[in-house]
Amino acid sequence: MLQIWALEGIPEVTPGADLVGVIAEAAGSTLHDGDILVVTSKVVSKAEGRIIAADDREDAITAETVRVVASRTSPGGRTTRIVENKLGIVAAAAGVDASNTPRGTVLLLPIDPDASARALAAGLRLLLGVEVGVIVSDTLGRAWREGQTDSAIGAGGVHVFEDLRGQKDAEGRSLEVTMPCVADEIASAADLVKGKATRRPVAVVRGRADLVGSLELPGARSIVRDPDQDMFRLGAEEAYADGYAAGAASIPDIE
Repeated sequence: MLQIWALEGIPEVTPGADLVGVIAEAAGSTLHDGDILVVTSKVVSKAEGRIIAADDREDAITAETVRVVASRTSPGGRTTRIVENKLGIVAAAAGVDASNTPRGTVLLLPIDPDASARALAAGLRLLLGVEVGVIVSDTLGRAWREGQTDSAIGAGGVHVFEDLRGQKDAEGRSLEVTMPCVADEIASAADLVKGKATRRPVAVVRGRADLVGSLELPGARSIVRDPDQDMFRLGAEEAYADGYAAGAASIPDIE
């Protein structure tokens, strides 16, 4: 049976906060071996001091951008950029967040969310004496679908995939490509009980102890698809423009 609940009583997290201690105090003696804690990236970023002064959020987005995937300007003049950030994550606004931060500042994603997740898992295991895993989550949109869900951007001590390839389905057929990203599924499920406006940034997921393991397991960076396997590197308009420009450049000048 799967159980999911949010930890109560977590105070506002500030730069330099002992996040392991904060989570441990909120959890008390409730955690068991095999539990997975899903921690919103925002509190990790705050504890790690990833708050910067920025009157213009757009400048911060530009600084975090490695590659623009798509950009659209609405009739009202608002521009939305879908970009690849320094973590390899493709997201709106490079993951730069201006909500729930002091006016005139923005919040950047952790420098290394996998390292952050491993440090939290290691600290909680040592402090509480229970073998837990940690997922750091962030809210992302999805191509072709409205709305957002939480996804894993960092993982420590958790298998991020459940590889079912080679197993048989209920009809006896071999599964050839089935490899659920359980880290994303857990992050999304945990968001059902967390509260972005109610100071409940940490959730506990119990019932998948089979996914908890060594701190040396591959992290969430392994979820990011390799560029040579990415069939959707650009937005439709950007891909058309690139193709048109390449085609025009290949036509010899006619005098």
